[in-house]
Amino acid sequence: MRVFVTGASGWVGSAVTRDLIAAGHSVLGLARSEPSAAIVAAAGAEVHRGALDDLDSLARGAAACEAVIHTAFIHDFTAFAANCAIDRAAIEAIGAVLAGTGRPLIVTAGTLGLPRGRLGTEDDFVADGLPRKSEEAALSLVARGVRAMVVRLAPSVHGDGDHGFVPILIRTARERGFSTYVGDGANRWPAVHRFDAARIYRLALEQGTAGARFHGVADPGIPVRAIAEAIGRRLGVPAVSKTPEEASAMLGFIGHALGMDAPTSSALTQERLGWRPTGPGLLADLEGGRYFDA
Repeated sequence: MRVFVTGASGWVGSAVTRDLIAAGHSVLGLARSEPSAAIVAAAGAEVHRGALDDLDSLARGAAACEAVIHTAFIHDFTAFAANCAIDRAAIEAIGAVLAGTGRPLIVTAGTLGLPRGRLGTEDDFVADGLPRKSEEAALSLVARGVRAMVVRLAPSVHGDGDHGFVPILIRTARERGFSTYVGDGANRWPAVHRFDAARIYRLALEQGTAGARFHGVADPGIPVRAIAEAIGRRLGVPAVSKTPEEASAMLGFIGHALGMDAPTSSALTQERLGWRPTGPGLLADLEGGRYFDA
């Protein structure tokens, strides 16, 4: 298939692009800048100029392809609600092009919106009231004749070059002289290696059915204290408990997320797609990867 990929130069989208091309698909990759275009072209994809808030460019990209994979999101948590609105408008614009065609649309969501304190599954619904409506917007398109699906990603999508939650925790530990967890640190975070996550998108494209939800999760739930201690060992600093308020004051949204208990299963994803994670787990990646390169 020819696949339009938003976020094709990003952390997840660039891995998705390379996986699709390696499997014989072709990619039209959205790029808003010269550096992004260079990354897309270097991966072997065709460059499509545009941006997430340029709805006309999204419509043209979707119309030119047989499928769409939407990985782009503006990760500025100081304007989170506004960026969630941009994301929803983008999905709706793409959906308007695909309506009635039966073409695949795979949209990215997260696992942190699932019920907390127990193992979340693909059959669970996300909590009401969250500002990000990507999953809701995507699945509403099924009734309009779109083969819409959702990939929910773990909060830590890790690997060499990661610039997400874990590097922020490492940088903060370097700056403050201690590694942080919340309370007793027994709350659990799911995680997945970037290349394992990318493969789920391709398998969903090739095999997934309309309305399906898949989980990009390899580690179902790592105690956050274990993550903090692994960071502390590598930096030679203690792992220190903080209250939720202290963690939020230090880390903002990430400090709030750090206290969530959100274990998540990918058993149904593995069963339905034949997907098996093969990359290192997060703790192994912290020990053997490049997270602590200066």
